[in-house]
Amino acid sequence: MSMSVVHFSTADGEGGSARSAYRIHSGLRRRGHRSRMLVKYKVLDDADVDAVSGGPLLRRCDAVADRITWRLGLQYQVVPSALRVLRHPWLDKPDVIQLFNTHGGYFAPWMLPALARRASLVWRLSDMWPMTGHCAYAGPCERWQTGCGACPDLATYPAIGLDTTAYLWRQKQHLYSRAKFTVVAPSSWIEGIARKSPLLGQADIHRIPNGLDLDAFHETDKGAARRHFGVPQDCTAILFAPHVAGDNKRKGGDLLEAALHRLGVRDDVVLLVAGVGAEQWIGRVPQKVIALGYLREDRLMAMANSASDVVVVSSAVENLPNGVIEAFACRRPVVAFDSGGMRDAVRDDETGVLVPPLDVAALADALARTIGDAEACRAMGERALALAKQEFSADVEVARFESLYASLIERRLH
Repeated sequence: MSMSVVHFSTADGEGGSARSAYRIHSGLRRRGHRSRMLVKYKVLDDADVDAVSGGPLLRRCDAVADRITWRLGLQYQVVPSALRVLRHPWLDKPDVIQLFNTHGGYFAPWMLPALARRASLVWRLSDMWPMTGHCAYAGPCERWQTGCGACPDLATYPAIGLDTTAYLWRQKQHLYSRAKFTVVAPSSWIEGIARKSPLLGQADIHRIPNGLDLDAFHETDKGAARRHFGVPQDCTAILFAPHVAGDNKRKGGDLLEAALHRLGVRDDVVLLVAGVGAEQWIGRVPQKVIALGYLREDRLMAMANSASDVVVVSSAVENLPNGVIEAFACRRPVVAFDSGGMRDAVRDDETGVLVPPLDVAALADALARTIGDAEACRAMGERALALAKQEFSADVEVARFESLYASLIERRLH
């Protein structure tokens, strides 16, 4: 059965959530479905992707409204593009509307009931924002379980200027009660958070891990990859590849820096940094740093992974990042903190090494042990690739979404 699906995403190719959304969109098209995306930032040349603003005028209006509502604590309450979106021809008669990141100033929360009336509505959780008064990751704060208010950190992303978190939380509660939707969690961690949430706990919740096209994203020749990026052939290379690699505490840049200082001067070790602000790492750690910059193309990301020996994910709080699956697809083990949904993929001493959250000394020790044992590294990489084929391939992910969509469409018809 061919289905018509419309996705809402902040972007189509920038950031982990956007890349996940685009991969699902592409996978559905490969399987013969009508898939289209409405985004804030369109960066790819795809006729099935449209920017919600439709042009520079509304885009400027959205930006002005976002600045004003930020100051007033009225996060995303006024989004001029929203009225255009509700009249968009792609939303005439879709079978399924799927949401990814809806924060970012392009999607108004009050649109939810209207969208739910038009089609089966699915919300794939990229982070905690649907369950909090304003933030994407609550960290140690548990106010999201009791209605927010008296927020301890208004500056955490996405920031707000005034503490209206209790009001925004209650607004979500009201809107969700009027908009029936199905929740998809890409990790066991975010699934558990959703089930504990007073806002989403009563929803129908499914877990579908992120997938990757393993035919397109795969290991390339290590020597050629190193020559491309200027990485010495005789060194051990550690890859750190968050979307924003510069000053990004949520991705644990400060923790990795501390761990690498503990590792000490090593002429045989090179740190490869891929992401926005990668050049900021040069001179910050005792090891040689090669800044790869932001690599938008999957081909280049696969080469970066292939040029490395081990990938490090030092996030203090994390869902289940694409970077882990990309490392596995290229037969590379991952060293990571045991935070969020990391253990869904990184199985200690099998597909990588997990260390206690925030334990810098343990992270340094794990990196030293991993880069010092090439045979163990290769064995973990083989098991990582096998797990990627079993659990994290695009075909498996899209088949799971197809099955979910079909059941929702059938239920809606009856």
